[in-house]
Amino acid sequence: MILEAVALALGAIWANRLRSFMTVLGNIVAVTSIVTVVSLIQGVNSMVADAILTDVGADAFTIQRVPPVTRTEDEEERVRSNPIITIEEADAIRAFSPAIDAIAGQAQRRGTIAYRDQVLDNIQIQGVTSDYVEFAVFDAERGRMMTPFEVDRNRSVVLLGWDVAEQLFGDATPLEKVIRIQGAPFRVVGVSARKGGIFGASLDGYAVIPLGAHMQLFGARPSLSLLVKPRSPAFLPTAMDDAVVALRTARRLNATEPDNFGIYTSDTLLGLYEQATTGIFAVLVGVVSLSLLVGGIVIMNIMLMVVTERTREIGLRKAVGARRTDILLQVLTESITLSAVGGLAGIALGFLAAQGLAAATPLPARLEPWSVALGLGVTMVVGLCFGAFPAARAARLDPIEALRRE
Repeated sequence: MILEAVALALGAIWANRLRSFMTVLGNIVAVTSIVTVVSLIQGVNSMVADAILTDVGADAFTIQRVPPVTRTEDEEERVRSNPIITIEEADAIRAFSPAIDAIAGQAQRRGTIAYRDQVLDNIQIQGVTSDYVEFAVFDAERGRMMTPFEVDRNRSVVLLGWDVAEQLFGDATPLEKVIRIQGAPFRVVGVSARKGGIFGASLDGYAVIPLGAHMQLFGARPSLSLLVKPRSPAFLPTAMDDAVVALRTARRLNATEPDNFGIYTSDTLLGLYEQATTGIFAVLVGVVSLSLLVGGIVIMNIMLMVVTERTREIGLRKAVGARRTDILLQVLTESITLSAVGGLAGIALGFLAAQGLAAATPLPARLEPWSVALGLGVTMVVGLCFGAFPAARAARLDPIEALRRE
């Protein structure tokens, strides 16, 4: 019976194609918005999560001079006076906590890299301590990593990011070539694997050198960030607590004074990102709800008109034995089918729109099956809810009065 009702509904939709299209236009807009925005948001979420995990690591945490976010003007003013993180403090943390396996100091400055007549400006130059080899955020796809011995002895060696190597050397091998960083010679020992980009900005435009060499180029007291790796992921909370205690002790902070440093994990940054994108979801819900409300009202009005146009048909069906539930099911099925057709059209248009935006902009798109199911399910619920009144009205028609209707 349901299949027959669906077939009748599709026939009615096809017979009035223009009217049906105008009826479901609101649903098409709503579902297109759902699929497009969800695809873009999921793509961006995946890209941001990968970038954060690449920068921080899933099983490590970072200590910086300032926290990743400040909330008030007073807090902003306070953190500006925070002291820099030093190697001595890294040593104090390592000595204090048995839960910590490795601590890598890292300094970052922008500088110039040159090879022959090829010059690259504003490249991120990272100086690292020897424990950097313990962190998965550093790797070497070609060649090798700098050895701890080379780092401790401040040798003039460099690990290049993928983009820097490509721009300087093209298809030629960069290994064992001598480049100049801020005018000083460095020998290339490796090239990191490609990390990609985020919002059109490359994550591969960097060079990694020993921290001592970095200090010779940019100054003897850099502001460090510390990458801290616990002995196992299970020790992450303990290691973070130990690091806080060790730093507060080293800086002689009393119990009433707030931390004058920032400490965070990849989950912290992901949480901040999710808070920032909550507003986007709220706007999406509002726009989609309004479109669905308008679409539902249009569907209800059209179905009332359909019931009026087919009053004699309904009366005839009742006269030959159709029950109220049969009439109710027929009208509801037509309303749900009409709404679902609009949902399917919106899904197709949303997918095309998301792919088009991904091709034309740095924003990635990823179609999620749940967004397709959500779009189709919501439109069917709209058809059910807004088709209930016209269906009930049709089911209550008196067959004798209906057959008299001209």
